[in-house]
Amino acid sequence: MGSQHVAVLAGGLSLEREVSLRSGRRIADALSSRDYEVDELDLDSGLVPRLRQGDLDAVVLALHGRAGEDGTVQALLELLDVPYTGPGTTASALAWDKAIFKGMLARADVPTPAWVTIASDAIRDLGGAAALEAFGQRLAGPLVVKPSQGGACMGVRFVESPGGLHEALVAAFSYHDVVVVEQFVSGTEIAITLLDGEALPAVEIHPKVGRYDFSARYTYGATDFYAPARLDDATLARAEEAALAAWEITGCRDIARADLIVGDDGTPSILELDTCPGMTETSLVPMAASAAGLSFGDLCERLVAFTQRRA
Repeated sequence: MGSQHVAVLAGGLSLEREVSLRSGRRIADALSSRDYEVDELDLDSGLVPRLRQGDLDAVVLALHGRAGEDGTVQALLELLDVPYTGPGTTASALAWDKAIFKGMLARADVPTPAWVTIASDAIRDLGGAAALEAFGQRLAGPLVVKPSQGGACMGVRFVESPGGLHEALVAAFSYHDVVVVEQFVSGTEIAITLLDGEALPAVEIHPKVGRYDFSARYTYGATDFYAPARLDDATLARAEEAALAAWEITGCRDIARADLIVGDDGTPSILELDTCPGMTETSLVPMAASAAGLSFGDLCERLVAFTQRRA
């Protein structure tokens, strides 16, 4: 399409700043190569004055973490009447908070691993530490402890025995004051990219060592990926159905990535929904697009086109 003036918004002050900058640089390069006029903007005090100049056709969001994915920037852009890519304010906020998101899934009978939630205030002010043994009573076997808000596996711990729960909670509380303790599900991890409400081929994820943590996500060669995923058609259909249900429940638009675990019994369960997914060389969304025959440049252009369609 070209000849449009867009800004790629990346960076910010979250713990995922460097990954966001990598995503933003790749998007900017792709759009520039297709004759878009591209500005690269950061989340700083100069953002609003720049946006109020009114000469941008769209803002492409490449933000990860707080402020970029929780609806903060989305609300600001809506206030300024600036078209932007990705889900809106409410959808972003709902998906960003794992406890709220999982509650919405459960109410709609969309499969997600069993979980309980606890706040640091409950432990500090209400004597909640005495109730920690209830986790073992409610959730059998290994556990996954994660901050209710946050991304890129930061603060996530796997707990094999009750003795490791306290340390895992302390680690997770350092990232957010509400923690989700989730039943660990053994199986195959997959990611399904949803583009304008349609599922792209699922990507199957196999870390070469350990878990699919921050290092495995962003270190080239640390993880084997298979796109499309090596699962049977019936299982993939159930996984896509769950991913699309999560999309509908939160009210997403444009693009999102659903992370799922397909249990050893073949049942897919939603783990998270990422409303501003990574676009780096090791990110899952570009892999899914490629498996669907969509180049990275085409993907970026399509995101810009979605904003023009709404306008």
